[in-house]
Amino acid sequence: MTTELRIFSYLPNPRIWKATIAARLCGVELEVRGAPPAELSGWLWDFDARRLSDEESASETDTVRQGRVGFQGKLHKTDSFLRAHPFGTVPAAFSPDGEVGIFESNSIMRTVARLGSDRFPLYGTDAYTASRIDSFLDASLVFARDSQLYLLAMSGKTVPEDVHRRASQAFETYLCGIEAALAPDRRTLVGDEISLADICFVAELTLFSRERAAAFKLARNGLETIVSEEAAARYPRSFAHYERLCSHEAFAADVAPYRKKLEEDVERFRSRT
Repeated sequence: MTTELRIFSYLPNPRIWKATIAARLCGVELEVRGAPPAELSGWLWDFDARRLSDEESASETDTVRQGRVGFQGKLHKTDSFLRAHPFGTVPAAFSPDGEVGIFESNSIMRTVARLGSDRFPLYGTDAYTASRIDSFLDASLVFARDSQLYLLAMSGKTVPEDVHRRASQAFETYLCGIEAALAPDRRTLVGDEISLADICFVAELTLFSRERAAAFKLARNGLETIVSEEAAARYPRSFAHYERLCSHEAFAADVAPYRKKLEEDVERFRSRT
């Protein structure tokens, strides 16, 4: 089967799951390239992304760029990469010929859904349901912005209280909407089948749950994890929906190994405290 979309990203990345889960559901062939975040400075950021040799990585060529938020220091990005991806970020998706760049995880996910629309209607069956799905995806962006700042802060020694507060408020706003959408006993967020809204919800909540591995840092500032038993009790439909989707075979291939590794990380950090 011919690759229909190529993605370059740091790995693992729950936001990439939006595309990989969608691809499994609607039969789209993806190619994903990448490495852990700490290793991407040694990669050529390009449609034909690859690991650089030590000599290439150390050289001062015209691909050298200064990293910004998330990736500091020297990076190697080709001119063609920056033409396709003007913001210069990952995840970065490409059409099969490398000419068209698609950036931002929700847009990459939408691309997959459009490519496989005749096999599984992940993006709805009419303009109204597609737009309702878009509404959930747009709402997720507010949550994603504050959650990203929160998770990045965890790479430091402590997490600022104001960052934690904004993340908590974003979480509450997002989950309140998800909870209401699932009332009284809906099985999906939009329509009767799994849609992009459900996929995005799982990816964003799983990524946010990464905070549990840094609980000891939160405790230093007298803060607690936001995803908790109390949160699950406040939003029972949302958390039940999350667990139900995580067990679906199209989701489990990505989610199960990540959650297992997260539990191992939580136990390791707990044993240090």
